[in-house]
Amino acid sequence: MHMSWTDLQIIMPPDHVTAGIVFLMGLCIGSFLNVCIFRLPENRSVISPPSACPKCGHRLRWYENLPLVSYLVLRGRCSGCGTKISIQYPLVELLTAAIAVLLFFKFHLSVQFAIMFGLSCCLIVVSFIDLAHRIIPDIISLPGILAGVLASFLLPGIDWIDSLLGILAGGGILYLVTWGYYLVTKKVGMGGGDIKLLAMIGAFLGWQAIPFIIFMSSAVGAVVGIIFIIFSGKGRHYQIPFGPFLALAAQVQILFGDRILALYLGGFSSGA
Repeated sequence: MHMSWTDLQIIMPPDHVTAGIVFLMGLCIGSFLNVCIFRLPENRSVISPPSACPKCGHRLRWYENLPLVSYLVLRGRCSGCGTKISIQYPLVELLTAAIAVLLFFKFHLSVQFAIMFGLSCCLIVVSFIDLAHRIIPDIISLPGILAGVLASFLLPGIDWIDSLLGILAGGGILYLVTWGYYLVTKKVGMGGGDIKLLAMIGAFLGWQAIPFIIFMSSAVGAVVGIIFIIFSGKGRHYQIPFGPFLALAAQVQILFGDRILALYLGGFSSGA
């Protein structure tokens, strides 16, 4: 039996002070996500050793590891050797904080907020790893599938059957597309990581979200791919990671899915 929305939600309407605290929390968690992004592809622990400059090995002091602030104070350079620090660090921190605030205003401080923020963090990590290494770590997507099914017992508007169907619809559709593409071209068009990622997304959001996510990710991916081919000169056979587009579409679904559905149903009713 599902808990009601009012049971899930802490009676605390969104306010600017709480939003500021959520933003700071997002910055701190974003700092940890950076560690995951850089270490998971190398199968390194995200707990130890402490952060250090990858070039000179300078161990970061606590005041050099403050999210966003340290980057600005150090002017984007290592205090030990002066090597430029990747802009990815503050970008991930700001992105995580911004998504946290948006989720807070949508879900307030609730179990649903915590679950959707956890999913969003996974999507951020997956996106940046896929962009850099063309892989989506199983250590995120496979446990994420199980976590999505368990979360369905706490989320309003979705039950465990929707979650299981979401896994089958998400992973199954991409698998069929990949298999069909291979039969026609004898080339692998999409990796297994994308299939497992969409299965994880389906586990959290249910089968109802899958059509929109596939449509939006494919449309945005096609547009970006055409622009990339035109301006990069790498040719149409160059493979662009699809994971970030799936993650983007899933994030849009989380934040605005109810409004998109209302607009669609309103337009359909008007047409009828």
